[in-house]
Amino acid sequence: MKDYKHSVSLDVSKCQGCTTCLKRCPTEAIRIRDGRAVISSARCIDCGECIKVCPYKAKKATHDPLSCIHDYKYTVALPAPSLYGQFDNMDNIGYIIRGLHDMGFDDVFEVACAAELVSAYTRLYIKRNNIPKPVISSACPAITRLISMNYPMLCENIMPILPPVDIAAHLAREKAKREHPELSDEDIGIIFISPCPAKVSYVKNDFAGERNYIDATISVRDVYFELIDKMKRRQDEPYESTESGMVGIGWASTGGESTAIFNERYLAADGIENCIRVLDQIDNEDITNLDFVELNACSGGCVGGAMTVANPYIAQARLQILKRYLPVSPNRPVSDYIPDEFYNENEVEYNPYNLLSEDRATALRMMSDIESITEGLPKLDCGSCGAPTCMAFAEDIVKGETSADECTVIMRMLFHEYLEQHKEKDKQQEILRKISSIKDGKTQKSEG
Repeated sequence: MKDYKHSVSLDVSKCQGCTTCLKRCPTEAIRIRDGRAVISSARCIDCGECIKVCPYKAKKATHDPLSCIHDYKYTVALPAPSLYGQFDNMDNIGYIIRGLHDMGFDDVFEVACAAELVSAYTRLYIKRNNIPKPVISSACPAITRLISMNYPMLCENIMPILPPVDIAAHLAREKAKREHPELSDEDIGIIFISPCPAKVSYVKNDFAGERNYIDATISVRDVYFELIDKMKRRQDEPYESTESGMVGIGWASTGGESTAIFNERYLAADGIENCIRVLDQIDNEDITNLDFVELNACSGGCVGGAMTVANPYIAQARLQILKRYLPVSPNRPVSDYIPDEFYNENEVEYNPYNLLSEDRATALRMMSDIESITEGLPKLDCGSCGAPTCMAFAEDIVKGETSADECTVIMRMLFHEYLEQHKEKDKQQEILRKISSIKDGKTQKSEG
């Protein structure tokens, strides 16, 4: 397995080992060791769930600093559609676009525009007869990584078309070079404004291959506070126009991508636990007769990302207001075929994180040991041992990562058994002392 660059990190100094993240991690990537959380790089999908639930703010998303916009001669902002739902009392996206220019960006290319192109290409793609159904959206990197680790039969179902952010970066760079031929590729900085750590990891790991034209990724949260200040200073001045429509903006929340394909045979779900249930049912063929599946790891969709500011459901309501006076989809393909440069050159491959051993016989023996140990555990899944479930604890024991005496339930039972045994011994010793005392008394009497 190649070295995976994560965007979720842990501040050990803040961690109290409370097990909140342990119980909420969807891939069981977190353990508690020596009173502190430990994140498994092989298991983590950077969904950001631990960031959202940690009461001590010990988990954080790592991304490029806002100052990176000064590292290039010419910078282009790629705002995710979810950025537009962060601001209260906002009736036009143009204020946000103008604010991004005031922050120092030379140009703004809306990811929502590329999302409308992807919607059109998706409509063309799902009409093909020789593709596996249902087609699963590739827009959420956390879901794509989850499938690559847990669902080998579904890897080929993932949409092979690049996500909107990659197409937006490609088009933005072409536009910058066309309008400013004096600039080299190194002079141009394409900066993606991301709502979640999974998309940061997607860029870091070059999942788009040589077609990754994004130079840096900053968070919606960092941009938000800077934008608030810039927009307040010029709130009474004319705003700039937006080039995106209702379809593109709709991608920010659950169902926006699905409804844009104009096909009733779809399913849209959000929240990582709900998405896992849907994937399990598709994998088991309990859900059939679908053409398209949209899954968002974050509740509410991208507006619920760990790097956003607003409540996701409030953000959804704000987006509905912004969409009222927008055209349906002003960005449409110029032809009825999907350009080759918009296909992902890297196919999603099965890459299991829970491989016990490369040797099949060894792996089977370890699995048998795990099942045997699990049978002897209390099956409470309390997390006090530092693992999320009893089965995960048994796996850790077999792998040599922990020992059986970490199970506090078993240790408590053994302790009580020890006390009971010693009580019986004490009783026996007391009886023996009394018998000895009686014997000594009789001996003294006979001697007298």
